Amino acid sequence: MSGRIPPVLRPEHPRPRPLDALARDVSSIEVRGEPAGVSVTGITLSTSDLHAGDLYVGVRGQHRHGAEFAADAIAQGAVAVLTDEEGAALVGAASVPVLVVEHPRSRLGELSAWVYETAENPAVLYGITGTNGKTSSVYLMKGMLTQLGETAGLTSTAERQIGELTVVSRLTTPEATEMHALLARMREAGVTSVAVEVSAQALSRHRVDGIVHDVAGFTNLSHDHLDDYADMEEYFAAKLPLFQPDRAKRAVICLDSPWGERVVASAGIPTVTITSRDDVEADWRVVVTEETPQYTAFTLTATDGRMLATSIPIIGRHMAANAGLVIVMLLEGGHDFARLSEVLATGVEAYLPGRTERVSGDRGPTIYVDFGHSADAFENTLAAVRRLTTGRTIMVFGADGDRDATKRHEMARVAAEGCDVLVITDHHPRFEDPASIRATLLEGAALAENQPDEIHEVSPPEEAIRVAVNLAREGDSILWAGPGHQDYRDIEGVRTPYSARDEARAALREAGWA
Repeated sequence: MSGRIPPVLRPEHPRPRPLDALARDVSSIEVRGEPAGVSVTGITLSTSDLHAGDLYVGVRGQHRHGAEFAADAIAQGAVAVLTDEEGAALVGAASVPVLVVEHPRSRLGELSAWVYETAENPAVLYGITGTNGKTSSVYLMKGMLTQLGETAGLTSTAERQIGELTVVSRLTTPEATEMHALLARMREAGVTSVAVEVSAQALSRHRVDGIVHDVAGFTNLSHDHLDDYADMEEYFAAKLPLFQPDRAKRAVICLDSPWGERVVASAGIPTVTITSRDDVEADWRVVVTEETPQYTAFTLTATDGRMLATSIPIIGRHMAANAGLVIVMLLEGGHDFARLSEVLATGVEAYLPGRTERVSGDRGPTIYVDFGHSADAFENTLAAVRRLTTGRTIMVFGADGDRDATKRHEMARVAAEGCDVLVITDHHPRFEDPASIRATLLEGAALAENQPDEIHEVSPPEEAIRVAVNLAREGDSILWAGPGHQDYRDIEGVRTPYSARDEARAALREAGWA
């Protein structure tokens, strides 16, 4: 990777915690060396993020053991090292105390919560999981919370936000050490509510351990991440821990995908349901009332007759479903229905980076840049674009290298079914051959029952968007799916600077559209 790695947000004024108290308060820790008089102000897995006063944690990685870097950590100011028996042998004699536990990664949440005292965080925590819609939902939530007068925080695939402070994200959900540091920093800033995007990997890999959300939300489940999970059942099972008492107090479940009912059945906490489908019964219902290129208006109605009307500054009925989920989560978090109705009556004020983001002007073809990278996301977003397009719909997309390859045929099939012109290109090839990825996508497109008028294979993506723009006419729409908000392409492990937004706008200018 290049050096353009975003920073970790930590508390600016951490309270020193005595190391001997850690050994007393957290169970099953063996201390080697003398902890008395040693104070800890932070915790990290990485020497690149290490601050003087940190507890350095060395865990077994895919290729190496983190304890191999303990000497570097100590030289940089680590006051203690925590690892397993294998790591302790690698550390050997050390000038700082060495704490030994079994399975240190599984203890990171507990340890980080102790170091940063996040159990005392007064903010209301809203955790949202699902395949699609997580990022959009947390941005919609932060917008609504801000409209309600709160100081809101956000952590998502795209960004970490503390009020007006924004940094780019490294992972969808940060490591437990970073997550608890972020919550402690938010506490310092007076954040009153936090919208948290929770991935299946975050739950499987202990990144949200030690955190109890006040309200958890479920958007949907569809084919994705089968490079990490054996099948859809295992992927689904990875989501379920969020809906147990050690992770959340209550939940709002969207029933728009069949998995929603199964979440309700498996949940160990009180649940409320919501749907945007006519053929499903739920506690709350979303009905879209108007769609324009600028906004989507909808009503949210409860079975007891309460109704709220609002709009969101983005296209798509699936986005209205996400917004409805968020509103009900806010109600479950303690917000007053009448107050929410009043504040949102003029619309939700939110910016969703790279989510069906319009990057074109008033003349010429309309271009939307989107982060969607699954068949379900393609289907919903293409449908939204087609409903607002008087001319043809042109689709530009590629697929991630070194990621779930089992979804590529279906992504391409759905793309081909939903557009008039398809342009297949590259995305993040990583260490895969991009030509091989494109060949697989072309195979998938050939499976479409209704073929588009034209299919083009164009590499690289800078050229692909120019081909799409040159094919387009006034009234046409171009959906460029995949890159969204991201400002790089991953090519053989190097983050190459790249912006789909900038490339799309440049293509329009070169084609003569202002």
